[in-house]
Amino acid sequence: MKIAFLSVFYPYRGGIAQFNAQLYRAFEKKHNVMAYNFSRLYPKLIFPGKSQYVSPDDDADKIESIRTLDSLNPFSYIKTAKKIAVQNPDLLIIQYWNPIVVTPLGYIAGRAKKNITTLSIIANIKSHETVPFERFLNKWYINRNDGIIILAEAGKNDLLRIKPDVKFYIHPHPNYEHFGEKIDKLEARKLLGIPLDKKVLLYFGFIRNYKGLDLLLQAFANLSDDYYLIIAGECYGSFDKYQAIINENNLQSRIFLELKYLKDSQIAPYFSSADVCVLPYRSATQSGIVGIAYHFGLPIIATNVGGLNEVIEPFGTGIVIDKPEPNILKEAIENFFQMNMAQQFIKNANKFSEMYNWDTLADGIIEFALELKT
Repeated sequence: MKIAFLSVFYPYRGGIAQFNAQLYRAFEKKHNVMAYNFSRLYPKLIFPGKSQYVSPDDDADKIESIRTLDSLNPFSYIKTAKKIAVQNPDLLIIQYWNPIVVTPLGYIAGRAKKNITTLSIIANIKSHETVPFERFLNKWYINRNDGIIILAEAGKNDLLRIKPDVKFYIHPHPNYEHFGEKIDKLEARKLLGIPLDKKVLLYFGFIRNYKGLDLLLQAFANLSDDYYLIIAGECYGSFDKYQAIINENNLQSRIFLELKYLKDSQIAPYFSSADVCVLPYRSATQSGIVGIAYHFGLPIIATNVGGLNEVIEPFGTGIVIDKPEPNILKEAIENFFQMNMAQQFIKNANKFSEMYNWDTLADGIIEFALELKT
């Protein structure tokens, strides 16, 4: 099948670009796929992070793409749609993630020829932060597609509320497989310079309000000195409120802070040195961090928001708490170590990887597209 894949790819950084790269590699095993990329994504004034791009020495997967779409230039929308039309694909796949890019992506989806099946992957139907007219924009966008791919059952109700008759396909977020192999736990801790004999928790990824790092810090402040916390990831906005909790509770000596975006090759020691990955989210649809943790055989403690429970409890890979509250989170962390279930959780995480991977996602999308044609 001839596929046009429109979204963000290298040199953009972050989970969406990494997701697209992994799916692209799965598609190219069996199909003729062409990647279409942004020449400009976010205006600098509204981007909350330090950079939209990987660093020159990053070892990210350098997917070859046509960088033609400028989010601020309507003429580029027309140009990109024409380039896709010239390719004349059987299938147009778009990864849509934020109303900020709804206009260019929606325009191109609507301009696709009638003989081209147009599908969009939508990881989060609802944004984590308030976006004006989001429901209207999402409805307009979804109506311009033949079908929608979602990565968690939790997104289904949001999708059906917008378009009750929508055609959709669900597949759990696959594990990321490009971060290298797991390192021996003690060796990993030596590499980071953290204690060898502590119960180590990991908070990983972009630090944003909805991801609940403050809740984890409040819970951690009430844990004994046997526990140690790694916080690794770039902070979107100010880290001041988190630092205040650390200072007020004298946690400095019990926390390893790495407040920056980590290259793919730098990630293994963080996941390899931890005993458990904690996702204290206030809201979520799904999380790519789960896919990284499972790749490294790391159990999860998460809040029961969005689709997180779908990929944890049914597979026996960790603990899910009912509410994002510090006292409940503290008890769950203590219970995790008292249960002595880590090895079983790790074994179950490996089973998940066998059931849901990038090849099964790619094959499922193709089958879904073919069903829409019949």
